[in-house]
Amino acid sequence: MGNRAFRSNLSAYLFLLPWLLGLLLFVLGPLLGSLYLGFTQYNLGAAARWIGLDNYRDIFADERFYLSVKATFLFVLVSVPLKLATALLVAVLMNRNLRLIGLYRTVYYLPSLIGGSVAVAVMWRQIFGDQGVFNRIVELFGGQGTIWIASPRYAIYTICLLAVWQFGSSMVIFLAGLKQIPEYLYESSAIDGASRTRQFFHITLPLLSPVIFFNLVMQTIGAFLMFTQAYIVTKGGPMDSTLVYALYLYEQGFAYAKMGYASALSWVLLAVIALFTFAFFKTSRFWVYYESEGGKA
Repeated sequence: MGNRAFRSNLSAYLFLLPWLLGLLLFVLGPLLGSLYLGFTQYNLGAAARWIGLDNYRDIFADERFYLSVKATFLFVLVSVPLKLATALLVAVLMNRNLRLIGLYRTVYYLPSLIGGSVAVAVMWRQIFGDQGVFNRIVELFGGQGTIWIASPRYAIYTICLLAVWQFGSSMVIFLAGLKQIPEYLYESSAIDGASRTRQFFHITLPLLSPVIFFNLVMQTIGAFLMFTQAYIVTKGGPMDSTLVYALYLYEQGFAYAKMGYASALSWVLLAVIALFTFAFFKTSRFWVYYESEGGKA
């Protein structure tokens, strides 16, 4: 009976085989390998030597580790809320039956397609350079320009702006959520005298909260993993003010060939992301509204 069931499902197993092989070879294999290397002293070109918890002790004694944590948390705390707020605002504006609305949505989505590229990062470096467009705008309004990416005070915020500019993917998801909100709720509330502001806070936001939750989790994870923008625009400078965690990890692993130390760093990052994700899920029941369940999660 068991063999007959297996043979009847053989085609399904064959279709799953490429995915399973990819999971084993490119996900679980490297994951377990990095876990082992985190407990070793492993420099590229030399055999790994078991050193136990020494890498993790060195991490928490490294001053640059704390600088990278500070830069990363600042980036996450600034870029993620601004990105989601911008995406939601544009989604609300795009949720209308206007002429060429499809073109407008495409234009707003384009930065998400190209925003993570090296070319855009190079362009961003020019925009906020000494002779960049941003300085010209500041001077038009009587201000004094500066080399924003060379300032320890402002450099991290230029990268935050680049992240916020890539709001298109979140906007599309918000727009899909807005399409699912029944129109009669707005009509009924309008009859009762509710203003558009009141409708937004009492109808739109509660019914959109599952989508907000999804975007919040995904964008937070993406922000913790941000690398390309910091590497191309500022290379972690000036004075390590934009040395985000992924860039610090990359430097340790590939610039200094300390792969064991870098592996330990990657597991610390995984633990932090898991902790944030767990906190989001635990607190979601206080503010995420699922209509199918009649209220909070």
